[in-house]
Amino acid sequence: MNIWGWLIVAIPLAFILYLAINARRYIRGAADFLAAGRVAGRYVIAVGDMESALGVITLVMMIERQYQCGGAIGFWGNIGVPLSLLISLTGYCVYRFRETKALSMGQFLEMRYSRGLRILAAVLRTASEMLCNCIGPAVAARFFIYFLGLPHTFNLFGWQCPTFMLLVAGVLILCEIIIWSGGRLSLLVTDCLQGLMCYPIFVIISVFLLVELSWENEIVPVISNRAAGESFLNPFDVSELRDFNIFAMIVTWTSQVLQRASWIGNDTSGCGRTPHEQKMAGVLGTWRNGFSYMMMGLLALGIMTYMWHPDFAESARTIRTELSGKVAEEVAADAPETAEEIRRKAAEIPQQIRRYQVDRPISRTDNPDTPYLDSARSILAENPETRGIFQEFRTLYHQMMLPVVLRHHFPACLIGIFTLLMIMLMLSTDDSRVFNAAATIIQDFVLPLRKTPFTPEQHLRWLKVTSIFVVLCFFFGSLFMAQMDYLAMFMSITTAIWLGGAGPVMVGGLYTRFGTTFGAYSAIVCGSGVSLAGIFLQRCWGSMVYPFLEERNWHIPVGNFLEKVSGPFQPYIVWEMNPDKFPINSYEIYFLSMLIGVAAYVIGSYLTLKEPFNLERLLHRGIYNLDGNPKTAERWTIHSVWRKIIGITPEYTKTDRFIAYLVVAWSLGYSLIIMFLGVLIWNLVAPWPERWWTAYRWWGICVGVLTGLVSTFWFLPCGIRDMIRMFRDLKTRVDNPLDDGRVEGHVSLADQAAFAAQEKKQEQ
Repeated sequence: MNIWGWLIVAIPLAFILYLAINARRYIRGAADFLAAGRVAGRYVIAVGDMESALGVITLVMMIERQYQCGGAIGFWGNIGVPLSLLISLTGYCVYRFRETKALSMGQFLEMRYSRGLRILAAVLRTASEMLCNCIGPAVAARFFIYFLGLPHTFNLFGWQCPTFMLLVAGVLILCEIIIWSGGRLSLLVTDCLQGLMCYPIFVIISVFLLVELSWENEIVPVISNRAAGESFLNPFDVSELRDFNIFAMIVTWTSQVLQRASWIGNDTSGCGRTPHEQKMAGVLGTWRNGFSYMMMGLLALGIMTYMWHPDFAESARTIRTELSGKVAEEVAADAPETAEEIRRKAAEIPQQIRRYQVDRPISRTDNPDTPYLDSARSILAENPETRGIFQEFRTLYHQMMLPVVLRHHFPACLIGIFTLLMIMLMLSTDDSRVFNAAATIIQDFVLPLRKTPFTPEQHLRWLKVTSIFVVLCFFFGSLFMAQMDYLAMFMSITTAIWLGGAGPVMVGGLYTRFGTTFGAYSAIVCGSGVSLAGIFLQRCWGSMVYPFLEERNWHIPVGNFLEKVSGPFQPYIVWEMNPDKFPINSYEIYFLSMLIGVAAYVIGSYLTLKEPFNLERLLHRGIYNLDGNPKTAERWTIHSVWRKIIGITPEYTKTDRFIAYLVVAWSLGYSLIIMFLGVLIWNLVAPWPERWWTAYRWWGICVGVLTGLVSTFWFLPCGIRDMIRMFRDLKTRVDNPLDDGRVEGHVSLADQAAFAAQEKKQEQ
């Protein structure tokens, strides 16, 4: 990358760090540090949430998944459109959580269940978060090593310093600078600014790919050249796809409902000026992510075209050879002879050309990458001691394909722009994850155990010091945790440590009166237990569990049992004995943990229920409303049914109603009825030929680009306006000598005493 490319990176990054450091003057207490003073508007939250959710790890994960399963399976994802829309418009879980006035999830758990559950949940949630997110800096560091062509080690005063370790340390130091400056306020400001800067970059990358590659002559022949049952175009021909298939979508839909509240308290979920602003930020989320995911889809199509089309065969061979050698050098660092043998064998493999309708089609097990993976397997997987190394090799080979391909095919100026995008995505994700873990430790573990409360100064100091502890955990986790599976699979199984039981605990706590503390404990213990067992079996399968079974000749009966159990669900769930990989994948383990967690919560609660829980008190409704603005329930009438279904309340302004109706019209009218149900019914009557599916995919890209441009011109000015207003409100609060810094959202002892007085008065 030339000097202009580095300037493209350095100038915006310096401005972002300046804003983060400048935000510290608005911090007066823990509430400001944790919830940004709760003065954020809907566009700041919406754009900030988009950026904090889009990390380097997200991009790599999506490209990795698209490379394996294509885009046809996404057609069935439209079934979840009404579900997502209903969740957003009604403020499902989020609105009720804000009504509890809890400043953290742990505070809510203590109010609803018990202090002991709050502490247990904090331990599990923090462990799950840190285990899942600590590979984020590792993925980002590897991305830059492969994208910029950096060596794995460099000489530093005679010591061979690992480049990976230095980059991970640099990533985490930048995160810590932002966190120490202003906590959640700095994160919100920088995430929003980075999100606003990302929109034009999405436009540039999308336009480049559409101009660089021919849809008809290059992209279509690649995505059409698939084996039966593994189509990348026809959603009615995907029965043979494994891992990222229709069952994985069922797991996603189930998780959408059950886990809606399980990460509440993280990111900006408590930063809105009012519960209504928080709800509207979720409604706007329908538009904010469209362009980013469309750009990622185009990148995935570009990677597949560069690696599989005959016109790029020579370049693809160079990339695969380089990638095999570089990955081998990393995973077999202690055995340079083995790494060199893998590199040498990869270099001997000829060009892999698969011409559409001439050569055999590409499949999951037979594709141009197969000879390179088989070559590495012949060296590593035959030996039980290095079988785990091959799993890591295969994982990194697919993950790092993206940066190597882009380095070979992007022009110099675009490499600089893309580097800036990756740095912004890295910062916005990793700093949020570090802060979330530190806040959970202090708010939900340390505070409940203290006999005396923190002073404001102590509270801030402990939050900052704990963030250093989390950064160190991330650092060593990135260095020593080997990646054995797809990123999406890894993240689903590690987060299931918490999510296995968290869903029924949170949803049941917000919406049911029968949920008890024993039921909550049962859900967490059972759900998390299934996930932990799954993690152990996955991590130790090739090196420990399978050899143990094979030594006792148990692998055959266990394999027969697994095949018999999964038989009724084939071809979408296939449990076949495999010496390299645990037969049950992460999505399946996650789904089992959720089912068992729900059953444990319901059974445990009904067995120990003595009296219904007082939800009105928890939600500050009726006699417990101390805000001075009582809410009147709108009666159900013929005219109000539609408004109630889509979540429109008296708080909605005309603009809010327009946005809500626009979202409904787009999501239900266009995405669901026209693009899904209409196409589905048509194909059930008269199946489309392949060329029609290519036209359908092209139309989706064109509409995605158009809506992306609309969202860019919509969110840019509105986000800037909301950010200016937020800083104005913060300055007003700081300059006001009568403002003590108390922020709505904390249930104090005085509130509890007022509740008791209201109850006593009501009884009398």
